[in-house]
Amino acid sequence: MIAKILEGKLFAAQIKEEAKAGVEEIKSAFGITPSLAVVIVGENPASKVYVRNKHKTCEELGILSEVIELPETITKDELITEIDKLNLDKKINGILVQLPLPAAIKAHEEEILNRIDPLKDVDGFHPYNVGRLVTGSPTLVPCTPAGCIKMLDLAGIEIDGKRAVIIGRSNIVGKPMLHLLMSRHATVTVCHSHTKNLPEVTREADILVAAMGKPNFVTADMVKAGAVVVDVGINRIAPKKLVGDVDFESVKEIASAITPVPGGVGLLTVAMLMQNVIKAAKLQVH
Repeated sequence: MIAKILEGKLFAAQIKEEAKAGVEEIKSAFGITPSLAVVIVGENPASKVYVRNKHKTCEELGILSEVIELPETITKDELITEIDKLNLDKKINGILVQLPLPAAIKAHEEEILNRIDPLKDVDGFHPYNVGRLVTGSPTLVPCTPAGCIKMLDLAGIEIDGKRAVIIGRSNIVGKPMLHLLMSRHATVTVCHSHTKNLPEVTREADILVAAMGKPNFVTADMVKAGAVVVDVGINRIAPKKLVGDVDFESVKEIASAITPVPGGVGLLTVAMLMQNVIKAAKLQVH
């Protein structure tokens, strides 16, 4: 069996088409254009690429985009003042602070992110939005796990009743993925660095999600024949070589479907961010 390759660009294109229609719907219903403000602190080259990509996608879809570039020397309090201004600005629907923050203020990351108005928190990281996800009434959901679920739906992969295993328990992917899969009636196990007999657990998965940040960690002997494998990892192992958390070449021989890295889940994250901007705009006009 050779797995079906779940190409991110195909699903991202579908999600963006939906988002484009959503922008038009809001414009005609409420007379407003959804808008996103991205705050970037310092000169991190990778962050600049990500921010450029978000700005370009906003322009493609008709979403207003503002990039606020702040110096590396900014203090925590000055950054919070900038966020407060955006919270009060009625023209801004979504606020995103690009991570990582510079070393001098990194320790205050949680406080800074929590300052964003929950209704404008398009990353879905605010405790209010996390709480809504956990209690089964989600509003703004973290973009990467939301993209994984959307991709499974668009690919026609059934979630209801399946055994799902997630490797990794981060607040950004692992934990929200748990709640999204449970809300779709999967039976979910979350594994991490303290899990005993990991390959035994992962071999039970109909849907295996790898999100622990270790290159090529998941090998064919850890995967059940016919499983769907979603690789959220992105690891740079050479200046121009990116790999996921899954050993793609060996696992594609045994899985029924698999996401590649690069070109897989990562492309859906920005598309889902656009969906969140539209959702945030709707939340603010109601």
